[in-house]
Order: sequence, then structure tokens, then C-alpha cells
Amino acid sequence: MDRFILDLLRASGADGWTVTDEIRRGWEFYFIRHALDQNRVRDVEHISLEVYKRFSEGEQEFLGSASAEISPTASRAEAEKLIAQLLSEAALIRNPLYSLHPPRAAESAPCEEIALREIAGDYIRAFAGVEESEDADINSYEIFTDSVTRRIVTSTGIDVTDVYPVSMTEVVVNARRAGHEIELYRMYRSGSCDAAALKANVEDTLRIGRDKLRAEKTPPLGKYDVVFSTDDALSIYRYFIDHMSTNMVYMKMSDFKLGELVAPDEGGDALTVRALRRLDNSSHNAAYDDEGAPVRDMTIIEKGVAKNYYGSRMFSQYLGLEDSFMPGNVAVEGGAASAAELRTGKFLEVVEFSDFQVDPMSGDIAGEIRLGYLHDGDSVTVVEGGSVSGSMRELAGSMRFSKEQKQYNNYLIPSVTRLRGASITGAAGE
Repeated sequence: MDRFILDLLRASGADGWTVTDEIRRGWEFYFIRHALDQNRVRDVEHISLEVYKRFSEGEQEFLGSASAEISPTASRAEAEKLIAQLLSEAALIRNPLYSLHPPRAAESAPCEEIALREIAGDYIRAFAGVEESEDADINSYEIFTDSVTRRIVTSTGIDVTDVYPVSMTEVVVNARRAGHEIELYRMYRSGSCDAAALKANVEDTLRIGRDKLRAEKTPPLGKYDVVFSTDDALSIYRYFIDHMSTNMVYMKMSDFKLGELVAPDEGGDALTVRALRRLDNSSHNAAYDDEGAPVRDMTIIEKGVAKNYYGSRMFSQYLGLEDSFMPGNVAVEGGAASAAELRTGKFLEVVEFSDFQVDPMSGDIAGEIRLGYLHDGDSVTVVEGGSVSGSMRELAGSMRFSKEQKQYNNYLIPSVTRLRGASITGAAGE
């Protein structure tokens, strides 16, 4: 980042500003089957500016803001023009007055060196170790590993730098049976590579592909227990996590209140949710959030009771919170029963949805079933079609989740979640 950008901001007349300079140095690999097709090295820089303008209308004071990205090769004249434009835009935004974060030290120092060779090697070895078969195998996969260096400088005196890994892999698998073949796609995000988890996830996808080719139509089940054991469960837990954010509370999109239960006690497991400064293999292990506030461990919900809100500086100040931040990692503690105990009796375990969603305001859930396992207590039938629906406001009180946990990048959640009495419609023709 050229020094003149900071000089221009200081002289611009802005009432505050933030500069974020992110440099990504990465490796990319493209495999067909397990043969390397091509690879390359990347070195990319992104610089973003945000400026703030304070103004009054009568007795009301405001702090408007506007942001944009500026090219790392921008000239002084180009930067000056962009800053002037942002100041004009900021003067049109009527956010009630608040103050920006002051400098504060993080609890622990960021990592200093990212071993891209080692991370990429872990990915390649994990894919090489996947157990394939004649009826299900890997078609292709791509690996992207980055070392991110992010510097945040603000008008209030914050000047911090983070270094952390970010990686992503995409894989396509094929499954075939009796002359029919299907293709499944998966994408996994992380920081460094959890080779064992990646191998297990890909092998689960191969199994899903094989089972999908022998699936029957989902019958109309009416009210039925549904088990979630894939990343679709994230939407369920995000419903509670999002409702603890200061922006949703301030805008009255959330009715969660500190010291009160986030769900009625109807025999389910009580949620405990924590923000974590660090989580192994996460891509969100920065010591500071996007506004330069230090990230720390914090309990958000404890045994079903709302404990601490989190969020951006603006909405947190509107609620009277000074020491706020935006978490990078979140962990949901396990429940009372094991995953095996939650998979007993009659239930439908859905492992593939076309699109599963939980409405962040109403809590309504909906998803079309692409593959599930129907347990009737004695036998298991592979099914597809139909849909799952309901409302977390009605289902949360009796929700159960396993002792065991599973990680999805920056989220650590129970590996199995069971909703009692969701609505299951059958596939067309049933």
C-alpha cells in the first residue's frame, strides 16, 4: 500500500477512515482423476477504503460512511478523486452518530508464516487416500491454498497486521449403476487441511452417489422426526447465532434478550454457543475483525440463556456496548446423547437437499429432499423427493443434538441434530 493513500485520507477532511490492505499469495492445483493437469502461483493485492463524514440536521447528529476498492496501482490523482467521491456519498448516509474502535491489543499474536507447500501436500495426500470403487470414483478436483496478510489502518490509531491461511477445494465425483451415471459436486473451505475429515467427507459423497441411484420416492410422512448430519445443520445453528448479533437486535429482527431463554424448555438440549479466537484448520483465525477490533473467546449463549451480544461497532454502540467485535469462529457444544442414540426409532435422515434454508427472521425451515434414509424402526429405505418444512420457533424447544461434534471451516457444531415433528411431504406421485 502506497503511503500517499494514508496521507490523502488524513488531509481529506474525513471525520474518520479505514484502510484494509490484503495480500494473498497462493498455489492452485487442478487434477483430472489423480493426474495433475495444471498448477500455478498467484500473488494478488486488494485495497479497500472506507471514509466517514459527520454532520447534523437540527439536533440530530449523523455519521455516514461509504466504501470502495482501489487498485494497488492507482495514481495519487486517482486516489484523491476516489476519496472525494466517497466523502460525497458518505454525506448522504444518515446513520445516527457513533464512534469508531480505539486501538486495543489482541489476546494472542497472529501466526507469522504459512507453509503453503505443507498445506497443499496434505490436500493431495488426502485425495490420494480416498477409497474408490468401480461404481463410484473421483472425476476431478481443484485445490486452492492461500497465505493471507491483512493490514488494517484507521484514523483512530489502529494499525494491525494478521497473517493466516485460507484454502478451498472443489471435487466432482461420479457414481454409476445399471447403465446410469450421476455426478456430484462438493466444495470445502478451511484454513489448513484436516486430511482425515476431508477424506471422510469425500468417501461419504461417494456413498451418497451410489445410494442415490437406488433411491425410492419419499412417502408422505406428515409430522416426523428429521435428522441432520451434514453442513445443512449449520443453517439451524446460525438461526440462534444470528439472533444474538447487535444488528438484528437493534433493528428488532431478533427478540432474544440477555438473561432469557432463546428457546422454550420442551425436553430438548440446551444450547451453549461460544465465540472462539482460534479453531484448528479454520480460515477465520485472524486476531482482529474487519474493523480492527481484537477477537477473543466469549460465551454467546449458555445452557439455553442469552449471555452476550456480538457485532459491528455501529450497532453495538447503539445498544450501549463498547467492547464489541465480530467473531471469526463459533463453537456449539454437544448435547446429552451420542450420535448413535439420536439415530434410533423412527426418523428421516436427510443427507442431501437441493437447498435447505432457515429464514433468519421467522425461523421457518424449508428444503427439497434429494437423498435421505428413512428409518421405520426395523429397516432403512433410501428415498428422494418431497420436502421438509416447519419452524424453529416451534421445533427449537425439543431439538436434540449429539455429544460428538463436526467442524465446517469456522463452525464447530454437533455432528447429528434431531428435530422432532417436522413436516414431511412425499415425492410427486406418492
